[in-house]
Amino acid sequence: MRSVQDHLAAVLAAVGPVAPLDVVLRDAVGCILAADVTATHDLPGLAVAARDGYAVAAHETAGAGYASAQALPVAHDVRPGPGGPLRLVPGTAVRIASGAPLPLGADAVVPLEETDRGTARVAMQRPAVAGQHVRAAASDVRAGEVVLEAGTRLGARQLALAAAMGRGRLRVHPTPRVVLLSVGDELIEPGTHADRTGAEVFEADGHALEAAVRDAGAAAVRVGILGDDRAILREAIEDQLVRADLIVITGGLSELTHDTVKDVLAPMGSVRLDQIAMTPGQRHGFGTVADDLASDKSVPIFALQGHPVAAQVSFEVFVRPALRAMAGHAELFRPSVAAEVVEGWVSPPGLRQFVPATVLGSPDEGYRVTPLGDPSAPTVSALAHANALAVVGEQDLTVHPGQVVHCLVLEG
Repeated sequence: MRSVQDHLAAVLAAVGPVAPLDVVLRDAVGCILAADVTATHDLPGLAVAARDGYAVAAHETAGAGYASAQALPVAHDVRPGPGGPLRLVPGTAVRIASGAPLPLGADAVVPLEETDRGTARVAMQRPAVAGQHVRAAASDVRAGEVVLEAGTRLGARQLALAAAMGRGRLRVHPTPRVVLLSVGDELIEPGTHADRTGAEVFEADGHALEAAVRDAGAAAVRVGILGDDRAILREAIEDQLVRADLIVITGGLSELTHDTVKDVLAPMGSVRLDQIAMTPGQRHGFGTVADDLASDKSVPIFALQGHPVAAQVSFEVFVRPALRAMAGHAELFRPSVAAEVVEGWVSPPGLRQFVPATVLGSPDEGYRVTPLGDPSAPTVSALAHANALAVVGEQDLTVHPGQVVHCLVLEG
């Protein structure tokens, strides 16, 4: 029997970041930057007004104030747009819009609300201070500066900076494409209204894992239900290799003769079937399969047990970290907390147990964990209401109230 650590190490050793691509900004959302972004010019390139108002030379407003008769002639209006900055005529003011280049010779902007808003002459409430309401040239970014480092996850703020630098494309590790296949003659699609004998099973794995893949930051392609037919399954896998960065199969993993996954995967590439020292999700398949249409492409493939709890726990422990690694993330794993057990339970010997649970608390007051349902037979409903998986070590046979266990946090 293979340990969880050994299986996870084998998985992570077999996957790596998806080959970098240059993509347009809208396609870079959520991706990991594969190369530094270096500024080719200053930002802003010229000193610009930070407020709507009047551009002035501060020293020429020394006597300003409504009690004073001093007012400056308004020589021009300036708005953002192409062309170089004007030159300020000494002894005048220029009405200026936010973002417009500051006239040469001006060193301050007096906001509209601090003036009488004059169009021919403008009176000001108080003297201006040099530099007020001015964004100096290169105050944001200097040419040659690395503004975004490789490994950065690209969200709205990072894309705003790239766009402000004039970058229309970025080199990223693209979002991994995950193909999901569900295997079993007994499976029917939710929403099906055909007469049922009671032996049918609504297909839950594909829908759950499609959401889990997206939550992990990857793109999911759910192929749907495949029957227990070796030829059909092999053809489906071969058809999907060209589009997939990773394939996940659920179901069909028992060691009985009618289940087909083991027979189909065994001769394909480096795929191996193992018993993993964990519960739920003890039986696993993992390896890589070569794409005959792309000689340099080898696609990782997971085979997970069909029970929805086993499939989702296995996804969290093995598949999600693999997807994060393929997307170029540095942080591969869910956060974990140490929590005090509220209600005890029995754990099987020699297996690492993952128990759907509720974790409550805070870093200051500490955390408490309560198992949901029967830990020895976790249910879909228990997992649906859990916000964590309590992890019990292979050597622990009994979990006692007050004992501290590590919990994999599934949501905030």
